[in-house]
Amino acid sequence: MKTPFTLLLASTLLLTLGFAQAQKTLVVSGFGIAQDKIDKNITRPFEQKCGCNVVFEVGNNADRLAKLNARKNNPNVDVALLGDYFAKQASRQGLLEKMDYGKLSNYASLYDFAKDPLDDGTSVAFTVYSIGIVYRTDKITKPITSWKDLWRPELSGKVALPNITTTQGPPAVWMINKAFGGKDNNVNPGFSQLAKLKVLTYYNQSSQMTSLFAQDEIWAAPVGRFAWGGLLNTKKPLAWARLSEGQSGAMNVASIVKGSKNVDLAHQFIDFILSRSVQTAQAMDLVDSPVNKTVKLPANIASQLTVGLNQVSGLRLMKTDYILDNRDTWIQRWNRDVVR
Repeated sequence: MKTPFTLLLASTLLLTLGFAQAQKTLVVSGFGIAQDKIDKNITRPFEQKCGCNVVFEVGNNADRLAKLNARKNNPNVDVALLGDYFAKQASRQGLLEKMDYGKLSNYASLYDFAKDPLDDGTSVAFTVYSIGIVYRTDKITKPITSWKDLWRPELSGKVALPNITTTQGPPAVWMINKAFGGKDNNVNPGFSQLAKLKVLTYYNQSSQMTSLFAQDEIWAAPVGRFAWGGLLNTKKPLAWARLSEGQSGAMNVASIVKGSKNVDLAHQFIDFILSRSVQTAQAMDLVDSPVNKTVKLPANIASQLTVGLNQVSGLRLMKTDYILDNRDTWIQRWNRDVVR
């Protein structure tokens, strides 16, 4: 005969089992940069809020996009966090769900450019960043004020460029082309000049470029603003150039993977990372610049990020369709004429 204690124990076990079975797991494809801060500001707080598990699958844009494509018939990822034109490529390949923006309570608080950055209803931007030039002020006494200054004789062999296949590559090429008089339908001026530039290396990850600055091997490089905090940690005398032609900009966007079995939870997660509290926390830790326009930051933090209407409105954002329509040709030309 079962005792009351036995019955109570059995009931407790069944309830615990039922809760474990009901607890959902949300899989997020992310960058893996500053993951400790992401876990602190996003993963653990969201898990507490949703009563679910959040698992990150990390890697660079290209590798993660290839995995999404390989698993498109049986996806294991729910939310994809990608660079803007990689996300557009995923959308073109039919890998993304249409989003229900009505489910995002923070949607109205976003800058307009962040609301539908791919112009197809499959994403929202969760961060924006400028792409400019960082340089050593102790090595370069005359400030860099133009993209064309990378061709100064004293910088020969002391420049790193982002590889054309990175998120910073196309915007840098685009701005260089404009600086030398090129147009969107004519990139000959930019590529002609790039072929003449003596470069130390073409970097694929911002950590490579940061190490080169730290080791005194480079004096200047086009850089995404998200890397500024890491560059300051090198303790080298560095400056962010004020460029007469302006700075390019790019976004990282959040999308729901087509075939996700957790579409509602995916919307909740995306809404969470767009909230003022999360966007503020990520900015304060110098992880991401906010796209939620209600975020207010102290001056010492704001100076290290791409923040505020004045900065954001001045960015020259490339259309993702333009990048993808020209990317293969640019890569071929880069490999043929630029990389030596």
